[in-house]
This record gives sequence, C-alpha cells and structure tokens, in this order.
Amino acid sequence: MANIRTVKEINEKIKKGDALVLTAAEMVNLVEEKGEKIAAKEVDVVTTGTLGAMCSSGAVINLGHSDPPIKINRAWINDVEICHPGAAVDLYIGATMMSETHPFEYGGGHVIEDLIKGKEVELRAVSYGTDCYPRTKLETTITKNDLNQFILLNFRNCYQRYNCATNGRNEAIYTYMGKLLPNYGNATFSGSGCFSPLMKDPDYETIGIGTRIFLGGTYGYVLGEGTQHDPTNNFGTIMVKGNCKKMNIDFIRGASFTKYGTTLYVGIGIPIPILNEGLAIKTGVSDEEIFTNVVDYGVPRRRRPTIRQVNYKELKSGKITINDREVKVSSLSSLKKAKEIAEILKKWIDEASFFLTSPAEKLPTNTVCNPMKQTRELAFVEALIRPSITCSEDDTIKSVAERIIRHSVNHVVVVDNRRKLRGIVTSWDVTKAVADGTKKLVEIITRKVVTTSPDDPIEEAARKLAQHNISALPVTDKNGKVLGIVTSEDLTKLIRR
Repeated sequence: MANIRTVKEINEKIKKGDALVLTAAEMVNLVEEKGEKIAAKEVDVVTTGTLGAMCSSGAVINLGHSDPPIKINRAWINDVEICHPGAAVDLYIGATMMSETHPFEYGGGHVIEDLIKGKEVELRAVSYGTDCYPRTKLETTITKNDLNQFILLNFRNCYQRYNCATNGRNEAIYTYMGKLLPNYGNATFSGSGCFSPLMKDPDYETIGIGTRIFLGGTYGYVLGEGTQHDPTNNFGTIMVKGNCKKMNIDFIRGASFTKYGTTLYVGIGIPIPILNEGLAIKTGVSDEEIFTNVVDYGVPRRRRPTIRQVNYKELKSGKITINDREVKVSSLSSLKKAKEIAEILKKWIDEASFFLTSPAEKLPTNTVCNPMKQTRELAFVEALIRPSITCSEDDTIKSVAERIIRHSVNHVVVVDNRRKLRGIVTSWDVTKAVADGTKKLVEIITRKVVTTSPDDPIEEAARKLAQHNISALPVTDKNGKVLGIVTSEDLTKLIRR
C-alpha cells in the first residue's frame, strides 16, 4: 500500500508541534466514527502500551575492577545468584533467579527494582584466582551510581498476544499465569488488547532494529526479534534494551508468583507512525476484534488443549464462558498502566521530546518457533498406569480387605457407579479399622485424594508423592473418572532402569 507520509516528515511535524498523535484507544474511536481513510489522512502517530510479567528479562551490569582485580566465577546480589556470562566483572541479573535465603519471595527482578530505586545492595563474589586476576573473594555494597553500566536487556518481551489460561484438573495449580483453580474455576490472561504494541503493527512495517520505544519509564530501543518469535501464529516478540539508571519503578517492578517463582514486570510502549491507510486500519482494531486462545494449563504438555477462542472485550469484562459455564477472568497485566504508558508516550511526542526512528531492519514475519530437539524422550504417567482395584462406598471393610489380599495391593480406589473418584483406602486404613473396631467403610475413606493425569511427566508424579508423603496416585481424566493408578514402586523401578 502506497505511503502517504514518511517518518522524516512526521518528525518535522513533531518539531513544529503540528503532528496529530492519538493513543491506541483514541484511534479505535476515530476509526469507528470517521473510517480508516479519514483517520489515515488526519493521524500521524498512534501510541501503544503494555505492562506485564516477562520472565525473559534481566539487566547487564559492569562493576568496574577491584584492587587487586578479580575474574568473577560466581556472584550473588542480596543472596540472589547472578549469571556471569562474559569478562571479569560483567554480570547479568536474571529476573527469575531466586534468593537462596528467601526463595519465591525475592529474586533477580527485585534486585533490579532495588537498584533502580537507588537502594544499596550487597554484592559478594568468588573466583579461582589467576596471575592477572589474583583476588579470590569479594564482598561490598553497591548502588546504581557505582555501576559503569546498568542496562535492561530483555531477550523476549512484548508478546504480540498471549494465551488465556485455565485449569481442567481437579486440583489448583500454580503457574506463570498465576493460581488456576480446579475444574475451570477461573481464568487469567495477559496483554493489553487494543493497546498491545505488536498487535497494532502485526506485519512489523514500522518496528525493527533501532526502533525507539518507551521502556520502563524512559527511552529504549528494539534490538530485533525476541526469542521464540513466532509471527506465523501471531506470537511475535521483540528484544529490547534501555538504561536502567533512568528508569522509573512505576513502570518496572520485581514480582513473585505463588509457588512458581520470581519475575519482572516491564512497561513498554511503541509509537506507530501512520505511513499508509493499511496502518490506520491495523491501529484501529478494537478489543472485540483481537482474539486469543483459552488454553487448559492443567495439561502439563507442550501442546496444551485449546478450549475456545475469546476476544479481549470479553476478557476485559471480567467473565468468560467455559463449557457453558461463566467463570471469573482476571488480568495479570496492568491495563491501567498500559493506558498510562500510551498517554505518556503521546505527551512526549506532543512536547517534541521524543522522535520516531525508522528501523534499520524490520522484524521477520515468516518465522515459527520450533520445539526443542529431544534425543531422549521423557516418560509420562500414561506409560506407567496399571489397573486400579476399586470399591464403592457401600462395600464393607471386610470385602475391601479381601481385595487387598487377593490382588496383593496396598491401595483400593473408591469410585461411584460411573467410576468417578470418591476417595481412597489403604491397607493401613483397613488394619487400623480392624484394630479400632470400626465397622463402616465410609469412616475410613480418605476423601482428599492427590491425583495425577496421563499427561503428567513421571517427575511431576514423583514430586507429588514426595510432597504429600504418600505412596500412590489414582490416575484420573479431566472429568474425575478413574483410569488407573501409579505407585511409588512403579516409579522407582522406572527411574532405576
């Protein structure tokens, strides 16, 4: 589509104060009111914004040389181990690395936030010592002002869109999408919908290497496509950098997800120059026209089942329908901050303190994200399922004892007439019942049963056994129907092979 203006021409209008800049939401309204053709003629720039958790985030720091010098081998800041990827005193603070003394509460994302705040942090490092770097230990305190460089370097950020997560298991799970309640009890989503930067220029006409952006409250730049860049499936990403010393903690914060780990919330805004009518159409797309998938995170496999598609208008309403049932849905991104970022970026451009850049090279549009090559396949629970010995709640303790002896098992699974799980009874429960004189089976049934699914890796099943100090897991489908059982003995035999 032929261009009606250039980036250079827009920058000239910005200098003169003549450019018309709209936020993404304002552009949606204008397109709905006047149409794409008029919007393309009138609007010069559309500003976008998003602020969400991006685990593939971190910061490069350079400490400067100590006296005598040290060639750091391992380092910690506030008890968070810091990666040492390069020369003697260059370090990378990964957002997901956790404190050795306060794991799941404090991590690399919090270290970055504390440094941006101007806080003093504790650094310790060790080395093996060399002729030119003789020092073997280092302990000191630093602030951001003591660092030569403090550069946010995110190798994957600003997803074009993100899945909506829910959980079909019979138990709650804890993920990078937050706590997901059992039996599709809730759903969570990320991304900012109509404010989403890469959704407003999905073909990357204006975004690429060197694009100037809003990053963490200051200026930043796109370095190129991010890792797992998958534009073929509308999951594009970007790699970005910016000067942390100038950032604002209103737009970059450390965070922790319960029973999952730590991360970093990063605010990003990208200005989209309206060079042609096609870009006016794309930036005018509304929440109602932007779709993503509702995915069952209860299946711990690379290819999780998609339940349905949903648009961002429905997601932002707070409720979505899953299997004909209305459930609560909440955002893990800050929709308020996304709007604020777009408004700040608009203000910077209006004040001629921010100018646009043409990318030196555009992002690729035809790549896909391939799965990992695995030369040794992982075993899943489905390979270990054995038939379960079952009973009903109406059976007697004596009949259950007879089944335990006849089949040489330690666990009898209690089911209803449709084989849905109702509980479990162990040989110990039966022995204790006989000793105590207990007469009814219902009095000894364990109702709160830890289960597994056929799609669980065996490591996950082993973790559940150890965590709950139990020796067997009924295997159920997503509807709670018993498919069989796996025992600690089964797992031990497999692991020893």
